[in-house]
Formats: sequence, C-alpha cells, structure tokens
Amino acid sequence: MFDYRLKVFHTVATRLSFTKASEELHISQPAVTKHIKEIETQIGAKLFDRKGTSIQLTQSGKILFEHAEKIRNIYRDMEFEISQISQQHKGKLIIGASTTVAQYILPEILAKFNSYYKDIKIELLTGNTETITTLLKEEKIDLGIIEGESQSSYFEYKTFKPDEIVLAAKSDHPLAHKTLNLKDLYQQDLIFREQGSGTLEFIQNRLKEKEINIHELNTVMQLGSSESIKNYLLHSECMAFLSISTILNELKNNILTVIDIKNFSIERDFHFILPKGDQSELIKLFLRFAE
Repeated sequence: MFDYRLKVFHTVATRLSFTKASEELHISQPAVTKHIKEIETQIGAKLFDRKGTSIQLTQSGKILFEHAEKIRNIYRDMEFEISQISQQHKGKLIIGASTTVAQYILPEILAKFNSYYKDIKIELLTGNTETITTLLKEEKIDLGIIEGESQSSYFEYKTFKPDEIVLAAKSDHPLAHKTLNLKDLYQQDLIFREQGSGTLEFIQNRLKEKEINIHELNTVMQLGSSESIKNYLLHSECMAFLSISTILNELKNNILTVIDIKNFSIERDFHFILPKGDQSELIKLFLRFAE
C-alpha cells in the first residue's frame, strides 16, 4: 500500500544506487529514473546529486527520505494491526544484530519465528555494537540486539538473554587445564575483537575493574569476528576472550578449551535496543516471541 513512487525513491535513497534499486524492485533502470523525475517535478526540488559514478541525497532528498521512512512505518503498522483482526500476521521487520548474536543465537529463534509467522518477512543486518546503534539512530532498522555495555539515553534497552565471556585456547595448548592468575595475562599472546565491538568493550571494562590495562597486554592481532578468532587460535599458541555461545561446538568436539582464571569471570546480558516511545505491534510481537 506504500505509494509506489515513494517506494522507488526510498529504495534508491537507501541503496544510493539506481542500478541496485532497479534490481531490488525488479524494474528497469529507466523506469526508476522516470519515477524519481516525476517526484522531483511534483515537489519542485532535486533529490539526488551525482558524484562521479555515485549519488548522494540533496538536502531536499534527505528531508523527503526522513518523511518517507515515517510514512513507510505508518503503512506497515497499519497493515499489521488490521491483519491482527483476522489473526493474520503480516509485515516486514528489519533487525540489526551484533555479530555474536546474529551468528550463534538468532538463527534458531528466527527459524522458529518463521514457522509460526510465515507472512512476516524478516531482514537481518549484522555489524558490531557500534554499527547497530548507528543503524537504529538513522532509522535503518526497527530494533537491534547488541552485546555492548554502553547505553545511551537516546534508546530504550531490554534484557534479552545472559551470556558469559571466557578465555579460550586450542585444546592442546600448553596451559590447557591449568588455572591462571589475572597477572599471568601479561605473559600471554592474545587476540581481541576490533574497535567498536561490544565484546571488546565488555572485556576491557571488566579487566579495568581488576586493574588490568588491556592496552598493556600483548595483543597480537584484532580480528572482526569470533569465527576468525577461533580459526586463528587453532593455528597458534594465542588465547582469546570469547562468548561461550560462540564456542559450544568446539568445546563439545574438544577443539578448543576454556582456560580458567582464578577469582575472575565475565558475565553479561545481551540487550534489545529500541527507539524510545511506543513500539509497533510487529516489534512487540517479536519481543514477546524472542523473550
């Protein structure tokens, strides 16, 4: 029901590409251009500026995009609420999740959700906690699920599920099955997640509470995913702090092991992150299901 020309504009503005918009909408590129020109004629303003081979929104385009987002959301909520009358659940939900949650926790939940609500389409965007927070602020996702500790007054946070971060190494590591003291970390080669990672933020804060400065540790490398870190550990003597959720299979198959640290543990919660205010019925439905 979302006005088709506005949908074309919204797609071009989101992808910043006429070509990608035409592919996504399954119409020709000239047709996309025609719809954009018709809107520009109607409102009397240019919507896009060309910068070489790329395009950018003009100031007028940014204003239209902001309102197009709101109109799209209003239509989506309206259609969902009307479908509730006949117990039909329809609509689209765009979820942003930090990498640990997206890779190891959400797939099972999404599969079960889809089995109950086949007419609700879900799009999942993945990034670190910093990226997901930015996407939500820019209204490019409906809700986020993050692993970071920092919280902003701009958003509402709800606890999703508990997690634990452990020190992991390959199963035949020389220190496997031994207990370390925190100070022993200064003698170890360590791998950490990249800057902006919620996991890294959490580890840094917990170590700081125990007067361990993460910047003084021997960080061999920073990698952008738990999968990369796990594979690195298998081919080195390094250790890494990882969410227990990411290494369950490796522990079960005796590929990786957990190195115990005396009188130290890192426990945390994953959180839903939402815009403040009333949430759409579609978001409420997903929150109820996931919880």
